[in-house]
Amino acid sequence: MPTFDFDLFVIGGGSGGVRAARMAAQTGARVGLAEAADLGGTCVNVGCIPKKLYSYAAGYAEAFEESAGYGWTLKEPQFDWAHLKSQRAKEITRLNGIYASLLKNSDVTLVTGWAQLADAHTVEIGGKRHTARHLLVATGGTPFVPDIAGREHIVTSDAMFDLDPFPKRLLVVGGGYIACEFASIFNGLGSKVTQLHRRAHLLTGFDDDVRQFVANEMGKAGVDVRLNCDVTSVARNAHGHGLTVTLARGQQLEADTVLFATGRVPNTQGLGLEAAGVKLDERGAIAVDAHYRTSVPSIHAVGDVSTRVQLTPVALAEAMVVVDELFGKGKRRLDYEFIPTAVFTHPNIGTCGYSEIDARAKFGEVTVFSSEFKSLRHTLSGSTERTFMKLVVDKASDRVVGLHMVGADAGEVVQGFAVAMRAGATKAIFDSTVGIHPTAAEEFVTMREPMPG
Repeated sequence: MPTFDFDLFVIGGGSGGVRAARMAAQTGARVGLAEAADLGGTCVNVGCIPKKLYSYAAGYAEAFEESAGYGWTLKEPQFDWAHLKSQRAKEITRLNGIYASLLKNSDVTLVTGWAQLADAHTVEIGGKRHTARHLLVATGGTPFVPDIAGREHIVTSDAMFDLDPFPKRLLVVGGGYIACEFASIFNGLGSKVTQLHRRAHLLTGFDDDVRQFVANEMGKAGVDVRLNCDVTSVARNAHGHGLTVTLARGQQLEADTVLFATGRVPNTQGLGLEAAGVKLDERGAIAVDAHYRTSVPSIHAVGDVSTRVQLTPVALAEAMVVVDELFGKGKRRLDYEFIPTAVFTHPNIGTCGYSEIDARAKFGEVTVFSSEFKSLRHTLSGSTERTFMKLVVDKASDRVVGLHMVGADAGEVVQGFAVAMRAGATKAIFDSTVGIHPTAAEEFVTMREPMPG
């Protein structure tokens, strides 16, 4: 039997990779992990965490304005972009340290550097080789930038947290959750934001009513949303200040910063996958089976690099399945149905389960309940923001198979309902549940009249 340096070696120190390394080490396995950048991956460094912090920052602008309706008189608020960046950097550094401590306290060997697969059991980092019985690739994803003229002038989401100077005019290209979130955030922070999307609606894959509702609310808040628009080029202005963006139909727009948030692709370049015989699927992701094994049995992959569902909690859950498969009883599984998610636009989106269109395709007849209203907070705030909620019910079983919300703290609200949906809650159970009054969340258990059709 061959002798290996490690029982498991993980490539990638993001959420999924660190979770797998820690949990495997706690079983007594010898574990190594390689990371070339800061620990925590996209989520901690340039994704979920800093984005939510900036979303909070943008929310204060709304709160200051709304406070007048409640009797507060404030001096003109002043926003300090440099201070926000500094505070965010301190918090991310703190989290990087926590990740390092978690690995150290779990006796995981951390190797700093870029790892490449040499064969089915070997990785090479900085000229040194490490062998392992099992290898796990958890390198996540990276922003996709189309090949257009002037692409050197654009930025991706990774750069948005440290822009210098703060953009007075921001052009966001894209219609996914990252594009919508940054459009909302920088609009709230004081930028004049224009968002361009090549499709007819934002947020492909979300419920159609949610997509239309949030686009309207973002527009009311000040984001200039323009649909059916394609960018053909970006150029530096002749005088050197600002950028000129040319659209497919010939129009031109001026901006200080142009963000392309046009999707993310699996981070597979330079990993030596070909040398090890690891196959990619048609999307360029690492192809895995139900147990997250690649085409090479000793190599597994989890998270965005295998693009099942691009969410941090999903990567964490997949990592736990792999650890159980390799060092446990092999009984753990991840069910991808009814995974809740949130989009931190202003207002927020929270959703779980199927859109109305997808529910009709899967279940046949469905009953739809929806409600749109002004929240209690805004009866005095003066804001025109409204809240939208929707339930999609499988008619045959009465099970709630889709739950969608656009409104304040939507993610916090939907998380609890996701538990009920995983447990198979029916509309009758929703109806029999006593609501918490006065809250927006109680609307989900008081909707009685279905939509016609």
